[in-house]
Amino acid sequence: MSALTLRPLVSRASRAALTSSRPLLYPRNVPALCKMASNMTAINSKDAAPPAGPYSHAIKTPSAIYCSGSIPVDSQGNLVEGTIQQKTEACIKNLRAVLAEAGSSLEKVVKVNIFLADMGDFASMNEEYAKHFTHKPARSCVAVKTLPKNVEVEIECIALP
Repeated sequence: MSALTLRPLVSRASRAALTSSRPLLYPRNVPALCKMASNMTAINSKDAAPPAGPYSHAIKTPSAIYCSGSIPVDSQGNLVEGTIQQKTEACIKNLRAVLAEAGSSLEKVVKVNIFLADMGDFASMNEEYAKHFTHKPARSCVAVKTLPKNVEVEIECIALP
């Protein structure tokens, strides 16, 4: 049996840099990463529910539109009452408005994330969801303990421009 040689996870030079009081030097590609930020555009739609916090409805890049979570609130900021189908429809209506503002549409959505306060609403939510996403984008649906404003559903998506 040969002896096992253990190597440190961090090299001596890296460890010295991490514990040094000198400023860290960044890799050469950081300016390129910073430049990428200039290709991002904040999207906000007057036809969608106002954001519940300090964020944009979406961020548009040359390759994708990243939509923030949409909850069942109308464009005036009022909670939508009714069934889970009506609340799901309100979320999708908000996403549709944001995507339109960004020059896209529900038909260009490639990924959807859905958050439910009660997984018992899964089938009813799916019933409404299927009416709007007939092309069946990739999707996740998870149950969460609480959502903003104590709503039952929140939907976010990623779309092509």
